[in-house]
Amino acid sequence: MKRVAVVCICLLTAVVASAQSGPSAPPDDGPAAGSVSAAAPAASSVAQDEHDQHGAANGPSMHLQGFTDVDFSQTDDPKSPGGFSLGQFAGHLSASLGPKVSFFAETTFTAHPDSFTVEVERAILRYDYNDSFKISVGRYHTPINYWNTAFHHGLWLQTTISRPDMIQLGGTFEPTHFVGLLAEGTVGPPTAGLGYNFGVGNGRGAILSRAGDAGDVNRNRAWLGKIYARPAALYRVEFGAAVYHDSLTLPTIDGVPELITSAYVAVTRETPEIIAEFANVHHHDPISTIDYSSQAYYVQAAWRFARWPVLKPYGRFEKMLGVAGEPVFGDVSSSTGTLGMRYELTDQVALKGEYRHIVRPTTGAIINGAFAQVALTF
Repeated sequence: MKRVAVVCICLLTAVVASAQSGPSAPPDDGPAAGSVSAAAPAASSVAQDEHDQHGAANGPSMHLQGFTDVDFSQTDDPKSPGGFSLGQFAGHLSASLGPKVSFFAETTFTAHPDSFTVEVERAILRYDYNDSFKISVGRYHTPINYWNTAFHHGLWLQTTISRPDMIQLGGTFEPTHFVGLLAEGTVGPPTAGLGYNFGVGNGRGAILSRAGDAGDVNRNRAWLGKIYARPAALYRVEFGAAVYHDSLTLPTIDGVPELITSAYVAVTRETPEIIAEFANVHHHDPISTIDYSSQAYYVQAAWRFARWPVLKPYGRFEKMLGVAGEPVFGDVSSSTGTLGMRYELTDQVALKGEYRHIVRPTTGAIINGAFAQVALTF
């Protein structure tokens, strides 16, 4: 409780400081594919120019934005009681610290049966040398695919209620968080829209679902690279590929090489919205000397009605292909089909309803369920 109280006091202090320093632009959270209007950029050129003119004497300019959701589920899985649940409360803080220097943080409050936990999801200090080279240090959502950097903890940002299984927060198939150093920028002619990310940092922690927040678990640093294109001739179309390498330390095995390769295409025009991703996770067992590869992919399609723009039906099919005896996370085989509808109650509040059909071959389970969510931003 003391920890939560301290965090609340810090947030209150930030709100007061933000009110005193005046308004600035909202944080850049990637394309808000599920919203009527996309989120604004983090530090607009107007805000940056104003800061440069007035100088550092006025102190940092800050902006706060919040997200939360309330959920309901009911399935035929006897192990799941279902019912209502309070989703994550996510707070975003963006601050301009001077010409070319900015800071961004994301903190979440998550409900559990006996308590709430507070987590620093992202904390990024960035220096923008120019459009071609920006360098930052901190804790990131790993730029290993599209979903993980386009849609963050505020579920209002995404069309659907839940993330794909391959990139679930708290999941183990792909590392969702990364602590280290990241370089990014655009290259080539502006019409090509070519960009890159390259990072070096701590690999997965002793708990696979977590990054090495307090330090790496071994002496082998993880590295990643991503290239993408947003061609000017193709409105709101992006495609790219990424690679991630690490050496894992497990309770029973040390030094398991991990190589993840992925590719994606995203069309976020709202009429239509199409997102498709594929990832291959390769592990080498140093004891048996056997190589294992697990794959996962999903295809999501949605369409916002021109006549009724508040309505957006969608569907998604996803599949994970596991391998028996996989030494890191076992056989992850499963498939999920989702059909849903998103309704924009206001520009800041969305209502979502879904039906899901889940098949898990390793256990023989077939699960059907209905899900609902109200998600908002403020």
